Amino acid sequence: MFTTVLSLLQIPHTSLAHIVTLIGYPGIFAAIFAETGVFFGFFLPGSSLLFTAGLLASKGVFNIWVLFTVASVAAILGDNAGYWFGSTVGHQLYNRADSRFFKKKYLLEAHAFYQKYGLQTIVLARFIPVIRTFVPIVAGIAEMDYKRFFLYNVFGGFLWAGGMCVAGYYLGKHVPWVSTYLTPIILVIIFISILPVLVQFYKQSRTKSHS
Repeated sequence: MFTTVLSLLQIPHTSLAHIVTLIGYPGIFAAIFAETGVFFGFFLPGSSLLFTAGLLASKGVFNIWVLFTVASVAAILGDNAGYWFGSTVGHQLYNRADSRFFKKKYLLEAHAFYQKYGLQTIVLARFIPVIRTFVPIVAGIAEMDYKRFFLYNVFGGFLWAGGMCVAGYYLGKHVPWVSTYLTPIILVIIFISILPVLVQFYKQSRTKSHS
């Protein structure tokens, strides 16, 4: 979790904007699909990438409607891929040794989040780095009803992926100086994204200290 945050802090906003411009629609699709559908894609900066792409769309680099569609479809298909992976081979992850691209604790954290928040997890997890990568896998492992999963997946995909693009686009159009402060804005997005995890960690620490 915090490795992801630190890696983001080391990327100047100009570099991120340059990267997003270079990779274009195919790269954005691939990045969002990988982060939401492949367990080793957890380190990708999905929210920051989407917001930056939306901001670039306000400058004419992308078409906002094409971007909205590409990002949302990638997020929806990514979660579906994660669900399929979990339902077929995901059980083996619990017995898998930790590696550079996989940490079992992320799977356990996603499972705990899923158990606590139930069905709405499919939507809520979209906004939390790392957790959003592993929750659809856990849903597949738990054999969650696919029709219900798909409904929440579609809603969450449009809300998160499309919403982040629109947020960047809107601010870029109506707040002329927003690009100057893109780095602080991205940091705020990261902080808000990991806030639920920080709150949960704080609660667990207090519980342990009183036990």
